[in-house]
Amino acid sequence: MVKGKPWTVKEEKQLKDLHEAKTPIDVISTKLGRKPTAIMVKCGRLNIDVVVPKGCTTTTSIQLPSDLPSVEEALKILAGALNAARKSGLDKVEVQRLHVIATLARTYKEILADYMNYRGIEARMAKMEEECERLLKDMGGSLLKRIDRNCEKDDREV
Repeated sequence: MVKGKPWTVKEEKQLKDLHEAKTPIDVISTKLGRKPTAIMVKCGRLNIDVVVPKGCTTTTSIQLPSDLPSVEEALKILAGALNAARKSGLDKVEVQRLHVIATLARTYKEILADYMNYRGIEARMAKMEEECERLLKDMGGSLLKRIDRNCEKDDREV
């Protein structure tokens, strides 16, 4: 679904030229009179690598933690974002950033709860498997004795 005004051939060529000149997206956005996200989407459609301005973080540069933060830590982050959002005079970018933080904290809490539930299920399954093995060993011995007794009984009847 196309949103916004369609791109002209001239604009696409200008975008390619600006990209080849390693022009940052915000500058391209201003020159073409389009939003930075529109520039990035068009670059993707034209198979042009997006140049990320210095100081910006992409998902490929995120350092993964060795330990998962607890639900309590996620809730503290959420509470911090909510407190910061209550301040007056926040600019649009800061409000968007706080919204993203709150959404991520909420999502993390939900996913972590599912993860912890799965870990509990896995632990219970491992315990049940051990118990089944033990029961099979116990039953195996008594079952063999029963079979032997039945065979002896059958032998006597014949």
